Amino acid sequence: MVVRALIAEDEPLARRTLREFAGELEWMQVIGEAADGAEAVRMIDALAPDLVFLDVQMPELSGLEVLRRIRHDPEVVFTTAHDGYAVAAFELEALDYLLKPFGRERFRAAAERVRRRLAATAPGPPRTRERAAALDGTGPLERLFVRHRDRVVPVRVEEIARLEAADDYVTVHAGGQQYLVSLALADLERRLDPARFRRVHRSHIVNLDHVVSLRPYDDARRFVITLRDGAEVLASRAGSLELRELIA
Repeated sequence: MVVRALIAEDEPLARRTLREFAGELEWMQVIGEAADGAEAVRMIDALAPDLVFLDVQMPELSGLEVLRRIRHDPEVVFTTAHDGYAVAAFELEALDYLLKPFGRERFRAAAERVRRRLAATAPGPPRTRERAAALDGTGPLERLFVRHRDRVVPVRVEEIARLEAADDYVTVHAGGQQYLVSLALADLERRLDPARFRRVHRSHIVNLDHVVSLRPYDDARRFVITLRDGAEVLASRAGSLELRELIA
């Protein structure tokens, strides 16, 4: 199987790097390069690539606007030089997220994910509208892209046990790991499914699916929440009141 890829990137060095790395894969063929968003839209719809390496910020049209306008529905790997975009990367419906400058190993890991997806997935309905809405900050998150050591990795929302405010950051507790993201807790709260996640304190949001038990703490009728990972969170009075409403 040959994966036909298009590069939509305004930085010449980044285009050259992507072209060089892609050329080292015998199963990937670069069929075009676009230097701005408007050109990307025209080329994606004209050439119908399997995969687009799409820069988040480009002249003419941003990556978000490109997704809004294209009719063809390729797989997408986003690229950006801005750490904030990667860390706060919403539910992108992208297979991966390359933070510039990226190396050969990181590129190959992303490319391999594309090959596996295309080999295993039957064609489905276009997802461009859903992708655009996700990037635009609407609809519940399904995954976060977070920094882990020297790379950016996706964390599925159902794996998140709790989120804890830490000054201007949020500590995400998921799968026994802790990830620090540069977002306000309130910004994340707006993108989380309220049926699953509850703000139980001004500094804490918990995933109800990870709650093991609630126990009374004091005369103020506050609850101590025990989670599956063994962590305990003391809910505020208001948070405890909301939790009490869930008790049958």
